[in-house]
Amino acid sequence: MDMTARMTAHFDDAVAVHEQSRDALAPLLAAAADMLFSAIANNGKILACGNGGSAADAQHLVAELVGRFERERLPLAAVALSTDTAILTAVGNDYGFEEIYERQVSALGQPGDVLVAISTSGNSPNVVRAIEAAHEREVHVIALTGKGGGTVGELMTDHDIHICVPHDRTMRIQEVHGLMLHALCDGIDALLLGDPE
Repeated sequence: MDMTARMTAHFDDAVAVHEQSRDALAPLLAAAADMLFSAIANNGKILACGNGGSAADAQHLVAELVGRFERERLPLAAVALSTDTAILTAVGNDYGFEEIYERQVSALGQPGDVLVAISTSGNSPNVVRAIEAAHEREVHVIALTGKGGGTVGELMTDHDIHICVPHDRTMRIQEVHGLMLHALCDGIDALLLGDPE
């Protein structure tokens, strides 16, 4: 086995999916940045959820918003729904794992807020139910998926933005999701602070 060639192939594959995603998804990312900025500018908040690596991505997004991204600014209202172990275990135990995000969106979501729902397959039951709860609460949804979008893609309305990475391999989808989340943070900062000099 040529391990160097194997590692090189990962870079080549990642470059290819990033280029394909750039061409397909940049306009959707621009619209998503506008949606997030609008929520913040109108005293709304951003909720974010996912499972596994996608939960880590949701937490990463929220950390960049509440803390800072690349420039100093006021903290922005954002909550990662995967971080409160008491809520996760209580709801998971009493109602089922499928409801861990749904109940939080129902409790916290207000019209004008945005839910960033991350699922590489688009089929995570708890993310699907969070989106359904968001729609009931008039919370807009930005969904980050891959593999064709799955059930999440079918739930999207005209008020939502679905950004589906054109790939079927989970690691490549997650890599693009990370780039997209950084791009969204940069877009929000640009709208809040203007272009850096």
